[in-house]
Amino acid sequence: MSDVKLICDKSFSEVDQEVVDCFIEFQQALIDNDSDRLNEIVLEGVEFTNLIGKAQSKKEFLSQVTEEILVFTDSEILDPTILFDDEDTASLIATVRLTIKFYGNDRKMISNDVASFQKTDGKWHISKWDT
Repeated sequence: MSDVKLICDKSFSEVDQEVVDCFIEFQQALIDNDSDRLNEIVLEGVEFTNLIGKAQSKKEFLSQVTEEILVFTDSEILDPTILFDDEDTASLIATVRLTIKFYGNDRKMISNDVASFQKTDGKWHISKWDT
C-alpha cells in the first residue's frame, strides 16, 4: 500500500507517466526510509533545497532521513506538470502536501516542488529536488 497519493484529473502520456511514477517512488522511498532505494533513484551530486530553503548535498539530506531527523509519513502530489528539455531530461512541477516529523515535531507542509530528472540506462532518476 502506498503512502503517496497522486491527486490529478489529467491523463499522462506514457513517458510523462514514467516521470510521475519515478517521483511517486521517490516520495514512497522517503516515507519508507529506504536508503538503498533512495540511492538508486537519486543521482550522485544532486543538490536538494530542503523545506526551510537550505541547500544540501544528497549525502546530507539522506543522512537526515536515515537518521530519522526528518521523517516523512505522508505525501500528496497535486496536478503535476511534466516538461521535457529533450528525451533524457525532464522536470516535474507540482504542489506537494507532506506530513513530516522534523526533530520529533509533526509538521504539515505544502510546497511548490520542482524535481529535475535524468534518464540513464533507460530509467528516470532524480537529478535535483527543490521543495
